[in-house]
Amino acid sequence: MAKYVILAATGQIGQMTTQYLLDNSDSDLVLFGHDATQRLSKFAGPRVSFVDGDLKDTAALKTAFAGADAVFLAYVATPDIVEPMIKTLDESGVTRFIAMSVPDVYQEVAGPFQAWYREHTGLVWQTNYVDTVDAIENSDLDYVILRTTWLYNDPSKTAVDVTKKGEPFKDAQISREAVAKFAADLLTGKQDYHRESLGIGEPNTEWTKPNFY
Repeated sequence: MAKYVILAATGQIGQMTTQYLLDNSDSDLVLFGHDATQRLSKFAGPRVSFVDGDLKDTAALKTAFAGADAVFLAYVATPDIVEPMIKTLDESGVTRFIAMSVPDVYQEVAGPFQAWYREHTGLVWQTNYVDTVDAIENSDLDYVILRTTWLYNDPSKTAVDVTKKGEPFKDAQISREAVAKFAADLLTGKQDYHRESLGIGEPNTEWTKPNFY
């Protein structure tokens, strides 16, 4: 039986990913987060275990990673979190790592969306999110980085438009449900990407801004 770890599982995408995996796989899940046992009690069951901890708590992470087949970091983390986490993954023998990030770490946001995105997000390529991406890409992990555009909630919108590193990124929005489903499918192998940095957005949203603004 496969075992997957959801880090930052108490967040919206963490919870949506958990529910999708419970409904669409037979895998065991480890849910990691602040007070995860209490805050995620609705997921309690024979396939679910909880680890309460902070993303910088190496001992708690080691507990969560024990025997895991893959890990999903459902949070856009800074290098002070990710660099020690990579070391802990290596020490735990876990190679498959899915991590959320943001677009424009490579100055790849283009088209009508570029001006609005940079006005509202800032110049991402001048932030330490670049160092986070560099640390993952320079690791020996079987990683997928998910550069997710502006988020909203809509369970009916789960299609994903994928661009690879080096390609322009133009999509203005994506639902959290779509991110969760895509991440879950990466964990289970339904989506087959390895050592890739992917831009993910909603198809046909090459707009000047998200439609909820």
